[in-house]
Amino acid sequence: MLQLERNPQSRKRVEAQMEAGGGAVVEIPGETDWREAAEQARGAVQVDIRFASFKDGRGFSLAALLRERAGYAGKLRAVGDLIPDQAMHLKRVGFDDVAPDNDNLDDDWARARARFTHAYQPAQDKRTPVFRHRQAAPAGDDLAALNARYRGLDAMEILEDAIRNEWTGRIAMLSSFGAEAAVGLHMIAQIAPDTPVVFLDTGRLFAQTEQYQRALSEQLGLTNIRVLAPDSAEAATEDGDDRLWQRNPDACCALRKVRPLARAIGDYDALITGRKRFHGGERLALPVVERIDGRIRVNPLAAWDAERVNAYFKRFDLPRHPLSDMGYASIGCWPCTAPVEDDGDVRSGRWRGRDKTECGIHAPAERIAAE
Repeated sequence: MLQLERNPQSRKRVEAQMEAGGGAVVEIPGETDWREAAEQARGAVQVDIRFASFKDGRGFSLAALLRERAGYAGKLRAVGDLIPDQAMHLKRVGFDDVAPDNDNLDDDWARARARFTHAYQPAQDKRTPVFRHRQAAPAGDDLAALNARYRGLDAMEILEDAIRNEWTGRIAMLSSFGAEAAVGLHMIAQIAPDTPVVFLDTGRLFAQTEQYQRALSEQLGLTNIRVLAPDSAEAATEDGDDRLWQRNPDACCALRKVRPLARAIGDYDALITGRKRFHGGERLALPVVERIDGRIRVNPLAAWDAERVNAYFKRFDLPRHPLSDMGYASIGCWPCTAPVEDDGDVRSGRWRGRDKTECGIHAPAERIAAE
């Protein structure tokens, strides 16, 4: 194996996982559609992309799409028919290692690495190479420092710093416009109302949610709502009878939430969420800042409880979701959302009767959370 010697912190972490037997390694042909490849890569600590021929450039495109659109942050290795002249292009699109079929060219590969430096001539489009983004991403220690700094701040101060200082112009809010969404959205409106707000319109939302989204956005003066929808061709193929939610709710969430978000997430370095620890389940240990599949998630309301949420609604006279008064404490798609029973927790109305608690957009292949 010929290492391209990039992102050593990430490499050490991934190699430690592999040596401990704690991670999967998958091989994907270079001609694979990136969305299918992203599904195969979920949970893998290493993805090998196979080049059938050094003349076939599809493996380069697949690597870049996995990094930029799918947010894959594990190790990428190029395998197959490769030549040393391709070394720096492999690095540029996001590969970490190369394992060519021809093992008689080690000296040529070594010279290829020595001949080019990280200051090689950039592409004419002026875009930052993928590996630069990865090197610039906060490492675990940086996340710990951010969490330590934010620990003494209130949610408004965290958001203001995140939007105006840490990730200026490269941060968006991810909002369901659900039962508690108005709190975070109101804060965003006070700081920078043109902050992108990503809204997943699954095609299965309650009519009340769609109405609430329009009304609340207008009331708060939010000017940059980005609506994401499932791919129509994928929906026709995978859910032609509109019953996928019943047969396989995980596949339905992947079609209608996970993949649409993955296609858009490359536009941002960080996403703001409204998740809170009191929601329970996997959220009990939620940090203020974490990295999921190579991208930052900021959770400014992580420490808030229900009482504090309700107090904020009253203080600023914010409108409630129309379904809140009907017992819906957490609101998603209508086929998989029910009112909460008297003894149930906030999210007990989601996927009731199923062993499922999250839609998948917060379920990473790789999560780094430091406090």
